[in-house]
Amino acid sequence: MSGRRIAVAALCGLLAAAGLAACGSSPPPIVVGAVYPLHSSELPAGADEFSGVRLAAEMTNEAGGVRGRQIRILPIDAPGPDAAPAAVELLHQRGARIVLGSEASTISVPASAQAVRQGMLYWETGAVGSWSPWDANATATATGSGQSDASYPPPPTFGTMPAGEDPLGPRGAGSLVFRVSPSGTVLGRSAIDFVADQVARRMGKDPARLRFAVIDVDDVYGSTVAGGAVQEIQARGLPFAGRFTYGLPGLDAAALVAKVAATHPDVVFVVAYLDDGIAIRRQIVDQHLPLVANIGTSSSYCTPQFGEALGAAAVGVFAADKPTADSLDPAGLAPEARALLATASARYRSEFGKPMSAPALAGFSGAWALFHDVMPQASDLTPTGISAAARSQALPRGSLPNGSGLSFAPPGSPDAGWNVRAASVIWEWVGVERSAVVWPPEFATGAIRLPGSA
Repeated sequence: MSGRRIAVAALCGLLAAAGLAACGSSPPPIVVGAVYPLHSSELPAGADEFSGVRLAAEMTNEAGGVRGRQIRILPIDAPGPDAAPAAVELLHQRGARIVLGSEASTISVPASAQAVRQGMLYWETGAVGSWSPWDANATATATGSGQSDASYPPPPTFGTMPAGEDPLGPRGAGSLVFRVSPSGTVLGRSAIDFVADQVARRMGKDPARLRFAVIDVDDVYGSTVAGGAVQEIQARGLPFAGRFTYGLPGLDAAALVAKVAATHPDVVFVVAYLDDGIAIRRQIVDQHLPLVANIGTSSSYCTPQFGEALGAAAVGVFAADKPTADSLDPAGLAPEARALLATASARYRSEFGKPMSAPALAGFSGAWALFHDVMPQASDLTPTGISAAARSQALPRGSLPNGSGLSFAPPGSPDAGWNVRAASVIWEWVGVERSAVVWPPEFATGAIRLPGSA
């Protein structure tokens, strides 16, 4: 063997020993973990969201991968919060340093906390809740009369928070933890804003004379979204009928709605999961609450199953959430995002035999942002390098196929790690088992239908 061949062989051996691509071989794949409830009857959207993630990885790999390296997705089923830390630990043992998750807020919180402890980068594609400051002033104004309301609970403890963890957010927020979807706080505030600015005024009603009530499930998802709604009610000085938090299992929907009805609300905002959301809406109808608006949010009020279960009883109900691929007006997107949405939507329908749901589109858009916009800009593909690249992003809204942009609040800020350019929309059930995005105008595929309109 010539001296040159010996030198080349030695160099290739050194590269291989260092874990880099050996000469003449394909570069090693980028191992990306995925923690989602893949087979949960209680959280069925998890499988859809992961399917969107998987499609984003497939399309990225077909286009050459990231810096010539293919993405290898390692999925771990996490059916509930108790399974999340072990799932992240297993991914760490298998070589993943990046974790995608998780659709459900109750899973996202312990998963992201475990990722931070392991020095991994956690990239949330769909969950809207996280640890957030508790608004102590809400107790004093819960009845709108300056007196405490017994239905307003003490600060939640949530058994999934690891010992010693900061209750106001994981230590890695904005440095190792990034959340691409709109926060629950944003969804709660946008729901109140929509009713006050659009529904009430179109009906000729002064929102300052309407009484707002909030119903929420007692977990991190309910607390985050309802907290945003309470903040907005208070910030706008709107009359507050009260906040009514319930636990699961064991919801008595009839008793809960009767308690709400006793405060004579004009608007009821509901943060619930599917079965309890359906039960609460049924009781609102059966008890004949004379509402100006009933609005809900993700995980119940805008799901197809909600309309299927309630039929005509769902018509006229609003929901603040993320869009589906078919519900979003593509004219509101940037040209590249518009083309990507069309391609991804067609591919998803072909591969999975159904339209791209809101969780699926969120999963695809969040993963695509990481693979296409962030990782290629990183100085290296370590958690630290990817984190710095994420913090440098400044994509305008409409840049991603779900209408979002990309810009993360910095560490130490109130919204640390959240995508402040995430897009949310308002849905309305405009007919029996027919819903449409009605707000904002750039994404709307239907017109707002007020009570009594044709």
